[in-house]
Amino acid sequence: MNLDSNDSVPLWLLYESEIDAWRASQTEQIASWLTLQNYRAEKHRVLLLPDSAGGLAGAVGGLGRRQGGLSLWHAAGMTERLPPRRFRLAQSFTSDEATQLCLGFAYGGYRFDRYRPVKSEVASIEAPPNADVTFVALAAEALRMARDWINTPAADFGPAELAAAARRLAERHRGDYREWVGEELLAANFPAIHAVGRASSEAPRLVELRWSPPGGENFPRLTLVGKGVCFDSGGLDIKPGPGMALMKKDMGGAAVTLALAHMIMSTGLRVRLRVLVPAVENAISGNAYRPGDVLSTRKGLTVEVGNTDAEGRLVLCDALALADAEQPDLIMDFATLTGAARVALGPELPALFGNDDAVVRDLARVAAAEHDPLWPMPLWQGYEDELASKIADLNNVASSGLAGAIFGGLFLKRFVSESTPWVHIDLYAWNSKDRPGRSIGAEAQSVRGVFRYLVHRYGAG
Repeated sequence: MNLDSNDSVPLWLLYESEIDAWRASQTEQIASWLTLQNYRAEKHRVLLLPDSAGGLAGAVGGLGRRQGGLSLWHAAGMTERLPPRRFRLAQSFTSDEATQLCLGFAYGGYRFDRYRPVKSEVASIEAPPNADVTFVALAAEALRMARDWINTPAADFGPAELAAAARRLAERHRGDYREWVGEELLAANFPAIHAVGRASSEAPRLVELRWSPPGGENFPRLTLVGKGVCFDSGGLDIKPGPGMALMKKDMGGAAVTLALAHMIMSTGLRVRLRVLVPAVENAISGNAYRPGDVLSTRKGLTVEVGNTDAEGRLVLCDALALADAEQPDLIMDFATLTGAARVALGPELPALFGNDDAVVRDLARVAAAEHDPLWPMPLWQGYEDELASKIADLNNVASSGLAGAIFGGLFLKRFVSESTPWVHIDLYAWNSKDRPGRSIGAEAQSVRGVFRYLVHRYGAG
């Protein structure tokens, strides 16, 4: 059978345990072809099936061993292994599975092409009737936005450009936008944000976006805070070259926050949304903040600077204090905060902290079901005294070199009331090795999992 280029091509997705039975159900020609190719449905391995005229009759994609259920990662690698044609699933899948597979094709088709042309034609999938195509389209767009922002170097995506991206989102969704820039930060009592960003030629700023759906005046308040350090030199505690190489991604928390906000607003989530992004560059010049300096903060706590490379918690603490003053139903912050979280959990598992055990437990469960995992970590109170300072209320780093991710969370916890549910997600926002459908580059971690949790918690419009 020859297929016109406009026709979709059947695609079978099989586990290793299914391949023998499937081969036995095929024609002698197809069965012999699979045997000749020694095809065992290994994960991400694709085999094209020829027809009698040498055309493309179909394709088989391997799902590997059956474990943990189908996720987008089973399909993301197919796009680069299949020819640039439109395929259709030749088997029936549950609604959740079909949705994950369609999202995988969309995710795997991402290409960052700002600076050079790249192959744009990739395989696509025809969504089956039971797939949630609305979610797939929205998630794919949000993830693409976040990955583009993270992949863009700081020269082209500094604090001003990050603020402009937030402004465009506000305008698109008819939200309210505001920002405090440069000396306005001092006048409005955001001294820590100003201190971190003042050495850069690009003025530091705090971005605020507010939105609620029509008739949502009494909906619960949800506040998202994203670390927007567009480049982190380490400040006067300068990073070594290899440590600085990826610091364009240090605004990954802000990118994830804005992508999540886009999904929330597009869905009409039943919340009054507030987004806060401190956008700075941690640079070096004559007026850079120094180790040993004591900084004021919006909450009134004084902070001794033990290390200028622990700047993320300093910009976040002012934003968290502002968020907490409104006593929202939930505060969530997202940050590429510590290398210690990567030492503990690696690049693929964002560390999850929070002051409400039920929220942490439910969020981790929903995120795991969405195949966007978050790993709960303790805010161990026994370590609180490690942040002590002899001349200020606290230090921005601990006296111990251990448990760095926990100390980062404990520092931020000081700026949120105990009565306000708060979640802190310490993520990497980067894929550090080439994998099928996930090339080296930006990874928009936690967007899907947190979004699903928020829909469960608040409900969509």
